[in-house]
Order: sequence, then structure tokens, then C-alpha cells
Amino acid sequence: MSLKSLETCKSHIFEYGFTVINNVFLQTEIEAIEQILRNIDTSKENFRKSEDLFAIRQFLKEIPEIKDLVFNDNIKIVIKEIFGDEYFVVKSIYFDKPETSNWYVAYHQDLTISVDKKIDLPNFGPWTTKQNQFAVQPPLKILENIYTIRIHLDDTDENNGALKVVPKSHAKGIYRPETIDWTVETEEICNVEKGGIMIMKPLTLHGSNRTTNGRKRRVIHIEFSDMQLPEVLQWSEKMN
Repeated sequence: MSLKSLETCKSHIFEYGFTVINNVFLQTEIEAIEQILRNIDTSKENFRKSEDLFAIRQFLKEIPEIKDLVFNDNIKIVIKEIFGDEYFVVKSIYFDKPETSNWYVAYHQDLTISVDKKIDLPNFGPWTTKQNQFAVQPPLKILENIYTIRIHLDDTDENNGALKVVPKSHAKGIYRPETIDWTVETEEICNVEKGGIMIMKPLTLHGSNRTTNGRKRRVIHIEFSDMQLPEVLQWSEKMN
């Protein structure tokens, strides 16, 4: 991974809202992550299990022993060179869409952040609460500052639910999916190799189709910010 190529990725994110970087993890590193995932206790309340999806919320908190594997040298370089020194983790989820999954995700933006409590604050809302976890839509400038890294544990393409995105939509504020004008906008499928990552701005319109090739798709989703919330409110998963 050259710094020059990371500079190109950084400008691609700035202009289009996303980028893909392959070969961030070695095969042995992915195998070590898989080993831990195979041995987890799936009965915890932060684990969601259906025939279409297995998900772990607050992933890095629930499985702390995976942190050193996830933050390998390459990821640390990516964070430093593309995001900057001030960025920290604010949210983490693990998704496993099994081979038989018919999980379809319509176009949307990621408009909420995870916080430690519910409190009335100007420009924060609406709120949702799930299993004592609080999510809120914050002011736009907070959303605009977030980066998401999606680590792919499987080869992912249009046949097993690779993310599709609307390039440049991240720069248009809150963008309701039902108002997408396809005479103006384009769609791009983000194929990512096993051991690669996709970086995305959460305001980039994105979705995914159902799996049609019988291959699973496992992704570790981690969000980063460099912003402090108003002092009474904290990021629920803040981690340096």
C-alpha cells in the first residue's frame, strides 16, 4: 500500500464518497479473525440472529480480543493517512449474510450515531432505542465528518450483495432515496476482494441486492469520527 495510492483514495472519497482498497489483510490475518468468530458465544443480547442475517452490535466491545487483529498495520496507516491523527472509533458492527440469505437493503444514508443516553438537545433527533442502546440523528456536520471502514472477510461482488452506491451523493446533505433522479444519478457496484476494505462516507446513498450465487458475505463495519459531542452526550463506543 503506497502513500501515493492512499492520496488517490483520499481524493476519491472526497469527490465520490467512497473508495475500495484491496489486499489490506493477509490470508493468515483473515483466518485468525475467522477463528475467533467461529468460537464466540452467540447467545448475548447484542447478537442478532435470523436465517437471513447474523449481526453483532458493539462488535469491538463484545469481542475485545479481535481488536488487535482488526487494527493491523495497514489499517492503522489508512486511518492516519486518509482520516488523520484525531480520528477514533465510534461504532462497530459485524454482519454475516449467509449463503442462502435473501437480505435486500434499499438505498439509504446512515443518518444516526450511537450514544450513551437519550437527552433533549437542539438539532439532535429523531431518537431510537434498541436493547438499551441509543441512536440519534445528529447535526449534519457530525455526519459529514464520519468515515466508515468495511472490512471484507469474503470476496464480494454484485452476485452476493456487494454494496451499490450513488457516487457524489454524500455531498448533497440529507438525500431522500425516493427522490433519486436516475436521469441524473448513476449507480456503481463496489466489488471488494476478501481481505480488502471499502471506505465510505455515511451520507453516500448505498444499498445491496440479494445474494444469487450461494456465497456468504461477512463484513466488519467500523465508523470513525474526530468530533466531540456536546459535553452531556458521549459516543457509546468511543475507542482510540
